[in-house]
Amino acid sequence: MICIITGDIIGSRKIKDSWLLSLKKALKVISGQNDKWEIFRGDSFQIEVEPENAIRTAAYLKACIRINKPADVRMGIGMGQVKIKRKKLSESSGDAFINSGAAFDGLKQAKVNLAIKTDYPEFDEEINVLIKLSLIAMNSWGVVAAEMVKLALENENVLQSELALLSGRTQPLVSAALKRANYSEIMEVDRLYRKKLNQILSK
Repeated sequence: MICIITGDIIGSRKIKDSWLLSLKKALKVISGQNDKWEIFRGDSFQIEVEPENAIRTAAYLKACIRINKPADVRMGIGMGQVKIKRKKLSESSGDAFINSGAAFDGLKQAKVNLAIKTDYPEFDEEINVLIKLSLIAMNSWGVVAAEMVKLALENENVLQSELALLSGRTQPLVSAALKRANYSEIMEVDRLYRKKLNQILSK
């Protein structure tokens, strides 16, 4: 099973192109040396990630884009098998791609900018409720909050004092920004998602 995230930049034509550099950097950080990502139609993208990293990756991409205020991102997370795998993601096929596309296409109707679709409807229903609650926080991230979330996700298990040094900000400011971003609560959602995913995959 693989995970495909399909996304696009909201209102990209009305904002500066700084989001494009941020998106490219983020996709490279996520995929490492694998290059399992693609930008197409100017402001749309796809990336392949490990299924357990889906929520964390979506939060990271959102933080990277929201640094470029007022830019935001829409994403559909899909999981499943791969039928045909080609070098270009857009030329590959299988349930993971179909589910990702379906999740993305359903965003406007559901009035959300992030959703998940797998072959397990009960799992989807549960996780999508958690995502909707998380979006209450993520959709209100300002530039500083987004910067601190991005930095925290890039430097996992690092103390806030070290994040302060990396960001050039004071520790109280870093702490306040992460609290304002509801970072710890979103990481709790990530942990619960991983637990639920392991449960369905181990059946």
